[in-house]
Amino acid sequence: MTTTIPQRAADRRTPLRDAAGALRGFVRAQPLGAVALVLIVVFVLAAVLAPWLAPHDPLEQFRRNILEEPSAQFPLGTDDLGRDVLSRTIHGARTSLLIGVATTGISLVLGTAIGVVSGYFGRAVDVVIQRVMDAVQAIPGIVLLLFIAVILGPSVRNTVIALTVVITPSFNRIARGETLRIRQERYVEAARATGASTPRILALHVLPNMFAPVFTLGSLIFAGVIIAESALSFLGIGAPPPTPSWGAMLSEGVRYVERAPWIILVPAALLSLAVFSFNLLGDALRDHLDPRLQRPVARAARRWWGRGRPPAGLAPSLARAVERAADEKDAGDRTQT
Repeated sequence: MTTTIPQRAADRRTPLRDAAGALRGFVRAQPLGAVALVLIVVFVLAAVLAPWLAPHDPLEQFRRNILEEPSAQFPLGTDDLGRDVLSRTIHGARTSLLIGVATTGISLVLGTAIGVVSGYFGRAVDVVIQRVMDAVQAIPGIVLLLFIAVILGPSVRNTVIALTVVITPSFNRIARGETLRIRQERYVEAARATGASTPRILALHVLPNMFAPVFTLGSLIFAGVIIAESALSFLGIGAPPPTPSWGAMLSEGVRYVERAPWIILVPAALLSLAVFSFNLLGDALRDHLDPRLQRPVARAARRWWGRGRPPAGLAPSLARAVERAADEKDAGDRTQT
């Protein structure tokens, strides 16, 4: 028996190639999302390579250069203690992203696990878990966050714990809703009929099919975590001094905003750019991973271009959506005739 060419090509496929193909498809379909992804990669590289990129130690104090304006030695000037603003800004990205990754990752895993258990088993388990989550969400997020942070004290670990408690219910709601939908699908009923165990059904059928909404929410939550961490550091209950953090730099520099505005301009600009990038990436992932959002886009495109087709080079994802809608319409017309 000979192996056909398509079969050989399929055999050569690897997870790495699949991931590269998915990335290429995302870049073509969502150019703004690709720009946001590039910015996020730059932030991550700056955080990882901070010890080599920073020109000075972020904690080193140059007593003769207090509140010095930007110069060749200090490209972004110095703060009120003579510390290099550029070095502290680069290391501040490491602190903010570390807290963001830890908080989002722990909340995603914990909230998804709770939501899946609650949605799949239902009944008393669902009632108890959801009432606890409702009680947490009944308290305003900022009040609960400040209460936990004050009780635990200022540290990176305690900041992650406080943010995780506040954010976990959001992932729980998404995971529970998706689980309630997925467990009614025919492929889950077929898996039960064949004798598949509950862990196997959850691992092979439930979790993979809720990847898109949970991952999209995670990218959006990440931006909120960075803002919350900066707010806590600004209030003095986040990362403890002298740990460099964007929020702490804003808190320290606000007293000298008229005399030395460079202390807060760069951290504020980078914080805004990071939040914008993660929000933009989240919107792009939502549009790319949810096929239900493509039909309204196709209808809008038909109204804009009339009976013509949009130029694929200008809007490739829009063009494909319109082509699919037109093909479906033609197939429906042929069926009726």
